[in-house]
Amino acid sequence: MSFASAAGRDGQETRTVRGTLPPGAPDFVYVPVDVPDGVREIKVAYSYDRPTVPAGTTGNALDIGIFDERGIELGGRGFRGWSGGARTEFFLRADDATPGYLPGPVREGTWHIVLGPYTVAPRGLPYEITVTLTYGEPGETVRPVYPPERATGRGRAWYRGDCHLHSWYSDGRRTPAEIAALARAAGLDFINSSEHNTHSAHAQWAEAAGDDLLVLLGEEVTTRNGHVVALGTDPGTFVDWRYRARDNRFGRFARQIRRAGGLVVPAHPHATCIGCNWKFGFGEADAVEVWNGPWTPDDEVALADWDALLVASVRQGPEGPEGRGGREGRGGRGGREGREGREAKDERDGRDWIPAMGGSDAHRDPDVVGHPQTVVLADDLTRRAIQDGIRAGRSYIAESQHVSLAFTASGGHGEHAGIGERLRVDNDTPVTVRLEVTGAPRCTVRFVTDQGLLHTSAPLPVSGAGVVEWRTTPSYAAYVRAELRHETAAGPLPGVPAAFTNPIFLGHR
Repeated sequence: MSFASAAGRDGQETRTVRGTLPPGAPDFVYVPVDVPDGVREIKVAYSYDRPTVPAGTTGNALDIGIFDERGIELGGRGFRGWSGGARTEFFLRADDATPGYLPGPVREGTWHIVLGPYTVAPRGLPYEITVTLTYGEPGETVRPVYPPERATGRGRAWYRGDCHLHSWYSDGRRTPAEIAALARAAGLDFINSSEHNTHSAHAQWAEAAGDDLLVLLGEEVTTRNGHVVALGTDPGTFVDWRYRARDNRFGRFARQIRRAGGLVVPAHPHATCIGCNWKFGFGEADAVEVWNGPWTPDDEVALADWDALLVASVRQGPEGPEGRGGREGRGGRGGREGREGREAKDERDGRDWIPAMGGSDAHRDPDVVGHPQTVVLADDLTRRAIQDGIRAGRSYIAESQHVSLAFTASGGHGEHAGIGERLRVDNDTPVTVRLEVTGAPRCTVRFVTDQGLLHTSAPLPVSGAGVVEWRTTPSYAAYVRAELRHETAAGPLPGVPAAFTNPIFLGHR
């Protein structure tokens, strides 16, 4: 699209372009728009055909976003916004923009509308794009204000949070204020802004945060081979999403997340939606989202897969052929990806296992904010302290604020360890594992080790409170983690979790 020079012009000018994307089209298609000087606002509207297709055949779904005159190179220097398939039109100007897009001046140069054909029907995907330029003096550029990195905490304590949430700044339907109110009602101490492929919400959370609610800033990086939550990045950090696993680029952006002070958390790794299943391996992960929203079979698979990663981390010592950084140790590969995995381990202070966490992935009613929630032992209610607790695995995942756990392991001479820690005793030393529970009526406690499920309790009383103990040795169990399961009528299948913990490791390394 080309527009004539705007010198001395007022009013508006509109252009329309039409095209068809065939099956097998590139993941992203760029439509150049030559923007003249003197433009106050750019507005884009689009539509596309959605033909009926036979059962089992994908139909048409087309995402959209925009890059400005600084270019479309991978890394996002020219990124100005993304709405995926959530909106049919958007605008940008210096003082305002559609949610999902970044306010700022509309400068002269070649802009690019980016189309993302998520799925294409067999007959192709016909589309139409209309661009309207409004001429005139630009408004005043907005100075972003971000939420504070500290809230009023309780010192070293257990803090509850939901790190996977969507507002109307991507494909959600709630405002930041509405999400914050729901978070407070759910008993949360912290949340993380995680919009799909945009950081436009970062400057929208300052009023919703407060002394009682810490708001971390991030992004859900939505690639064609899986999603990853950037958790607690520096304000204004954008992480590009335009790559697949075969492009060997994820390591670059995982390092960018960490350089920006964030954590790398693969989201819903076994989700069944197109492009949602995690294909990048776990060598770069700081944690993994094992529980996503209401418990479903793909969460059960994610839990089993995560437990297998724990087994791999203790299979042999770090120098063994299957230890950390080897071909199987953390889902890594040889060559460059293996090196990146080892570098990632160094950035995680040498920890050789991946903690689990949970998030609601709530978008709209009836999605429940804080179901599940990650409960973190942190030194205070600050960005860094919460991240340190998550990275260290000092956490458990609970279905709501009503469920609380205290999980410990102790030796015979006063040795003691909690969730995410190591009880350093000899292999033949008797160890007592103890779980204290409140808020889980009729739930069953299960102790799981590297050998599998080794102890199941009787159901807890209707009061929901109880204590379950089990004795073992490090030679018999390299780690122990606890699960709290609801009753089930499905025979041998376990019930839906009310909570589960990260492991306690037993014995010397």
